[in-house]
Amino acid sequence: MKFPPSVLEEIKARLPVSAVVGKRVRLAKAGREWKGLSPFNAEKTPSFFVNDQKGSFFDFSSGKNGDIFKFVMETEGLSFPEAVEKLASEAGVALPKVSFETQVQEEKRKGLHEVVELAARFFEAELQSERGGLARRYLSGRGLEAQARQLFRMGYAPPDRFSLRDHLAGKGVGADAMMETGLLVHGEEIAVPYDRFRDRIMFPIHDARGRVVAFGGRAMSADVPAKYLNSPETPLFHKGALLFNHHNARKAAHDTGQVIVVEGYVDVIAMTLAGFPQVVAPLGTALTEDQLGLLWRMAEEPVICLDGDKAGRKAAGRAIDLALPMLEPGKSLSFALLPEGQDPDDLARSGGKQAVAEVIGSAKPLVDMLWAREFEASQLDTPERRAAFERRVKEPLGLIRDEATRRHYRREIDERVGQLFAPAPQQERFEGRRQSGFGGNARGGRGFQRGPERQPLSQVRASPQLTNSAMLQRRHGENPREAFILLALASHADLVMRCVDEIAELALDGLAAERFRQALLEAAFDGSFDQEAFGRRLEQTRVAEARAALLAVTQPAERLKLLQTADLESVFDSIRQALVLHHRARTLHSELKAAERALADEPTEANFAWMKDVKARLEAVEGTEANPED
Repeated sequence: MKFPPSVLEEIKARLPVSAVVGKRVRLAKAGREWKGLSPFNAEKTPSFFVNDQKGSFFDFSSGKNGDIFKFVMETEGLSFPEAVEKLASEAGVALPKVSFETQVQEEKRKGLHEVVELAARFFEAELQSERGGLARRYLSGRGLEAQARQLFRMGYAPPDRFSLRDHLAGKGVGADAMMETGLLVHGEEIAVPYDRFRDRIMFPIHDARGRVVAFGGRAMSADVPAKYLNSPETPLFHKGALLFNHHNARKAAHDTGQVIVVEGYVDVIAMTLAGFPQVVAPLGTALTEDQLGLLWRMAEEPVICLDGDKAGRKAAGRAIDLALPMLEPGKSLSFALLPEGQDPDDLARSGGKQAVAEVIGSAKPLVDMLWAREFEASQLDTPERRAAFERRVKEPLGLIRDEATRRHYRREIDERVGQLFAPAPQQERFEGRRQSGFGGNARGGRGFQRGPERQPLSQVRASPQLTNSAMLQRRHGENPREAFILLALASHADLVMRCVDEIAELALDGLAAERFRQALLEAAFDGSFDQEAFGRRLEQTRVAEARAALLAVTQPAERLKLLQTADLESVFDSIRQALVLHHRARTLHSELKAAERALADEPTEANFAWMKDVKARLEAVEGTEANPED
């Protein structure tokens, strides 16, 4: 049985070798590798090694080596197809039925790779031609000479509307293949498809195997709407699952034990030329879970290198929120903030390798950035503001799924809060001053009296509001927040496609909500929302009943936002806020269960304080739901 190479690559991308091998061999970290006793020969000294970056194992005692498929075949006596089926099941990858159609599809993918490669060669040649003279001068002015251009296969797309199309047509490439790879712009209102990239410096985007799959183009003219333009999503290119320069950085990351993440293509190139080849960049968007997974396969603590301005700190905050649920022992992030007003390209050109090394070497761990995010934005001059700060800085910790990691984060934050609000000597009281920084006793933190003694465990109860809330009691009815989200989208069709992915993945409690959600999703197809199709579904008895059940639990103030006269952007903001609160409530539910289990297993003051804190945060979320803005 033959499996498409793309499927095998996806399985290997989702299953690190150490995870597969670790089920049969006790592994210990050894530098950038793992080692253990051979599963093939009896031995007392470990000679069996696993390397996640290379995706392989090697057993010195037997000479056996290979990837995860080979390991399962050798240790479990399975055939190759059986090993693929077993690992595909573990990775959650659906195996296509082997048929003539799938073989044709795989051949088609190979053909598309060839088309994109031909385009890359065309752009490279154009950069060296007379038409590419201005682009070459621009690159030279940025310090990107011939060696850098060749290493990153930079090119130039000429300004004519049909230059690439005509060149590829002369090579026998059909228009359908050009459109499918995103090289041509096409549509119902476009009579003649034309080149997507025109008068742009071109940066090929490679997959992990080093094949060109897409392009990013930097406009030469200042008059165009988009300074940078990426290829659209294609059968070869999914921007949230790839990293720019991944194919080059993998070996360097393995050799150095480090991977650096910067923002753009030119930053990657400048850092590489400065002596840091272990650098990658997301493709024009914030980091995704898939990209973070790729980074962790390259190094245990990727360094996120960001501008030191407000935008850079916001980007750091987004990376923190993405990473927290995925943290586990040995896997984290650190953050290197550049001097304000400089990006990695500026720093590398002005200060060289030493300046870059100093910035990377001073990278802050994730816990410091989490603390700084709340600390630097807080006023701590009243008890209420100090309590609010303490709640905000602890709240994200509930997102950490790994219990051991979450416990250590809680301990660290508890210690920092304790130090920040520790009583000062009498003469220092009420003299705290606002200061910037990553920790310590500042911003009004010292010199404040402790509150009253803690109540005995037996005397503390959740408030009636929280006890009776929908979040602490699983109801047979519908959740008002879910009802508002779904009804608001149904009432404003223009918003559906802006939220369709989040709605598809939304965990729902209510049966009516689930039924209504399904009707919404069925009407959303091919990148648009079919209002007429949805209207027909609303006429179905079950969907109409679901809508009525959701309306019954929607609050009057929220119903105003269901009217066609409501401001669209205001409604969208309300939907986004409701989604955030919904996710927060479900996360707190999970954390409350963990806190209750911990208290039952070990009735300590610390565990009780944890449970009490979670309930307080749940109460705050419930209060937000009970008092929506008009």
